[in-house]
Amino acid sequence: MSYDCFYASVFEHENPALKALPLVVQQKGLAVTCNYEARRRGLSKMRPIGEARKICPDVVILLGEDLTPFRDASKKLYNFLQEYTWSKRVERLGFDEVFMDVTDMIDFNVELINLNDPCNSYFHLSRTDPTTGFAYDAFHLPGHTYPPTTSELPISASASPGSSRDSPLYIRLVLASHLAKHLRHKLGAEKGYTCSVGISTSKLLAKLAGETNKPDAQTTILPPYEPSANFRESNVTGFLDALEVGRIPGIGSKLAQKLRNHVLGQQASSTTGHADGETKEKVLVHHVRCFPSIGPEVLEDVLGGPGVPQGIGGKVWRLLNGVDDTEVVLARKVPKQISIEDSYRRLDTLEEVKKELDLLAQSLIRRMHADLLENDDGDAGNDDTTPTSDGQPAEATTGVPISQTPKKRWIAHPRTLRLSTLPRHLPNADNTSSRPSGRTSRSCPTPPFLLSLTHPTSHLAAKLVSEALLPLFRKLHPKKSGWDLSIVNVAVVNMMEVAGGDGSSSGGGGEGRDIGKMFRKQEDVLRPWKVEDRDVPPSPPKTGLD
Repeated sequence: MSYDCFYASVFEHENPALKALPLVVQQKGLAVTCNYEARRRGLSKMRPIGEARKICPDVVILLGEDLTPFRDASKKLYNFLQEYTWSKRVERLGFDEVFMDVTDMIDFNVELINLNDPCNSYFHLSRTDPTTGFAYDAFHLPGHTYPPTTSELPISASASPGSSRDSPLYIRLVLASHLAKHLRHKLGAEKGYTCSVGISTSKLLAKLAGETNKPDAQTTILPPYEPSANFRESNVTGFLDALEVGRIPGIGSKLAQKLRNHVLGQQASSTTGHADGETKEKVLVHHVRCFPSIGPEVLEDVLGGPGVPQGIGGKVWRLLNGVDDTEVVLARKVPKQISIEDSYRRLDTLEEVKKELDLLAQSLIRRMHADLLENDDGDAGNDDTTPTSDGQPAEATTGVPISQTPKKRWIAHPRTLRLSTLPRHLPNADNTSSRPSGRTSRSCPTPPFLLSLTHPTSHLAAKLVSEALLPLFRKLHPKKSGWDLSIVNVAVVNMMEVAGGDGSSSGGGGEGRDIGKMFRKQEDVLRPWKVEDRDVPPSPPKTGLD
């Protein structure tokens, strides 16, 4: 299943009155996203702000340069959905999309369907607690479907032989659709967010299905998933064929443009007013799949070239036919990396670079505190109990004695600090501009002081810039001038889990449990069974008067 929570809903969640207004989130002069009221009035994402104002004069523009609110909301929603999986295969895609593999839950509940009374079925959310779950009607398939259909009993005595509704896959999709509906409603009731959901057998199909009926709905792609004697065409290819090739995940803008050019026999014309390179001619997946003599070998010749990985033709051919065998990765307690970056219209002086590096460093440290700290009692720390935004001890900012504030510990240490930049190339002599060759990076060991919890963020950031980031920058750009940067990125990578990690996160690196924490808790754990060895005076002898 693919859960997609709309980006602008973070602002709407904080201020529900914004839902009725056309809302745009601005970054660097672009409307990077907009809510559905804005889309209803003709706006779309990645338009210049000036053009957005012309299309919708009463548009509400909110600055989205600070990504902290989006990261925080993404983390909370991710943790919420993770609680409803058994395999812990939950994968985040950006800030607002999550893949969930619920195969084991569906396997378990398929065996429990009451075929004699499917209308009164019960979905078990726990293997061990039969009271944890929800009632559902297995006769009914909730939400939208492709192709559109009416509800029907998953196993029907009147179903024709070979009917897709009589297949095990159909039954499993029915159960997955009810689970999706349950989680959507829980997400709205407990967290205040709406989302769209796609239900299918792969990440590719689930993602595309989730984009079909936004903003607050779900879509299930029904079988058959393969052609057969009874079905000349599968629903998978029927669903994909109506999509523009640029919408297929895994087919980037450059590959999509090559596909369009090959089908059209000429260069596809770009549209104006968009920053994402849309074209006037719409080339559908059907046009590519059914193009004469097309196949993996032909696509390899069409799409190949310098910098393109070998085998790209076969990969794209599989995507165009709905084949995606990539697995949903295991949920990670520790992120692979923490990366902060910003883009610039012009950044060409060392003083400006120092200023921007300091801002990036402060954001990086705050993010490390949010993602890599937990309460010292072993419970993962939430954003309300992490160090204050400026990194100072709680007593310095809140007046609460440090002894009364939750102690924190690092669950992982980043071993590597990385600085990356993307220069903006100057115009050529003929006034044409060449595309930048790509980012360049330099790395060094993470300075130990970066893990300090006793110094303010501003102090740590200034020290990080002077002692680590500026030396890396000088290695990237040894010349004092003549460069202009469009993107600067600061990241910590190569995470090493510290003692006390539970070892459950993928990637390994766990160093074992925190034995010190075990001994600190031992007294409380053993107190109910503790037998005290102490002298007890003998009872007085009984007499006849008692």
